[in-house]
Formats: sequence, C-alpha cells, structure tokens
Amino acid sequence: MVYGVANWKMDGMGTISLEEVKINTIKSKKLFEIKMKSGVIYFGSFDTSNVARKVYIVKTNGKELINIDDIVEIYPIKRNFWMRSSGNFSLGANFSKGSNVGSIIFSGSLDYRKKKTYIELSWDDNNTYQGDTLSSSNSQIGLGWQRQLKKSWSAELAFGTTQNTELGTKLRLDLSLIGLKDISYNNWNRLYAGTGLSVARETPYDDSGITNDLAGIVQVVWKVYKYTAPKVWVTASIDFLPYLTGDSRYRSSININPQVSIFSDNFKVGLSMYYNFDSNPPSDASKDDYGINLQLTYSFH
Repeated sequence: MVYGVANWKMDGMGTISLEEVKINTIKSKKLFEIKMKSGVIYFGSFDTSNVARKVYIVKTNGKELINIDDIVEIYPIKRNFWMRSSGNFSLGANFSKGSNVGSIIFSGSLDYRKKKTYIELSWDDNNTYQGDTLSSSNSQIGLGWQRQLKKSWSAELAFGTTQNTELGTKLRLDLSLIGLKDISYNNWNRLYAGTGLSVARETPYDDSGITNDLAGIVQVVWKVYKYTAPKVWVTASIDFLPYLTGDSRYRSSININPQVSIFSDNFKVGLSMYYNFDSNPPSDASKDDYGINLQLTYSFH
C-alpha cells in the first residue's frame, strides 16, 4: 500500500486496487515494512481486531493496535532480489520538418528496497539534433542511497554526473550528503525537504580549467497523486546550491512531471519540464536551460 491505495497482484485476476478509506481490517502472516504518518516504522505481520478500522501489528515482542488511517506505506519484505526492485522507463521524441530540428528523450529509474534502506539509480538524457548533427545535450545520471532514521527523518548519500552543453558543462561529478524530513505524507500528497553539502568536480567546454568546489544544497520535493480514474501523478522538485568556495556562484534546478494513466497503471503519458540556472557558468555559455517534452512511461512492480 502506497499513496493511500492498497494493491494486490494475483495470477488470473491481475492487479486489484482499493482505496485505504474502504479497508476495514487487514490480516496476513507475511512480513511487511509498515510506515506510519508519524514517521514510525514497524516490521511485522497483520492480525484483525474487534474494533472497526483498527488492526494489530504482530511483532517479535508482541502486538500493537493501530488505526488503518495512520498507515501511509506497506511493503512486503521479500527475499527475492527482483521482487524488491521496481522502476520505470520513459521515452519521448519530436521533430519539425520546417526547422529540421528533432529531439529524443530517454529517462527512467530503478529502485531497490530493503529494511529501512532505499537505493535508486536514475537517468535523464535530453538530446537535440539539427539535421544529422547533435546540437545540444542535457544528460544526468544519479545514484542515491537513503537510510530511514527516527520517525520522519532520513539520510541520503548521492552521487551524480551531469553534462549540459547549453550551460557549458562538459562533465560535472557531484557527491552529496543530505538530511531529509517528511513534512506531509498522506493519501493524496507527500512533501519532503532536505539540506546538506555537495562536493563537485567540474570540467567545462572552454579552456578555463577543471574546478573543485564545495556547495550547500537545499532540496524540496512534492508529489501529488489521485488514484481514482483517471489516475494522475504530479512530481515537482526544486534544488538550490549556493557555492561555499570559489567565485560567487549558485545553481538551481526545477523539475515538474505530470502524468496520467493510460490502458493500465503500468503505462502513463505525461510531460517532463525542466529549468536549470547557473549564475556564473563558464565563459560564453548561457546562464539558463529549459525544456518541455511529451513522454510515454512504462512502470513495473
């Protein structure tokens, strides 16, 4: 169960979804990771109670009675590596005959979940072509490791690579340590923020040389979802990085990704919109870069 909807994947009948408000009780002997609105995480199975919309979480040291409405996530703890994994793949393209300009966009993510640990590999590759020549590129690859701490706090260690011809960045390597806090998490939205430090090594396209810098990082992510037909997901994020070393500089990025389901929950169509800003890019490079792309997305698990 996630985002206020419980999903059962079964042979023959396929996937059945039910909103949390319609669930009166839960019973299962399997082991689950259960996250509450308060941020508390339990590991245990479920047993029924004699009280409507309340269930017992069965732990190794006893039972605890909880309200179903207070649950925000339920994930089965599975031994199989594949069943612990999930992800999505997105593809978009457009072409204009008049300008002979086209673009190809390929993005996605692969996630792996264990007890209190979450690992994500993500990529976003935007390439624009004029004729048979690559005119601009905006590519990012990230690998993040998150660890649940007490209540609604988490810690994240993230490594990323970036190339952006418009901003004059041939290659940037980032290593960031961030503390994350869930501000709001319920059956229609999740809002969380984080702050930390980022170490960057940047190679520009010009001859100004490689630089090594330390920057602060502030991050806000908001996810809004509607699981009644038509099912809609909107993810928005803002990152702000003020540099603590080198020349006076800051970078920021905004990403918005609205999607709506088609055919089934596994297939979605939507828009991918981004805006990147660099207050002090390498010489002759633009200070900002933006794009809007239509994407078709396939998700699994």
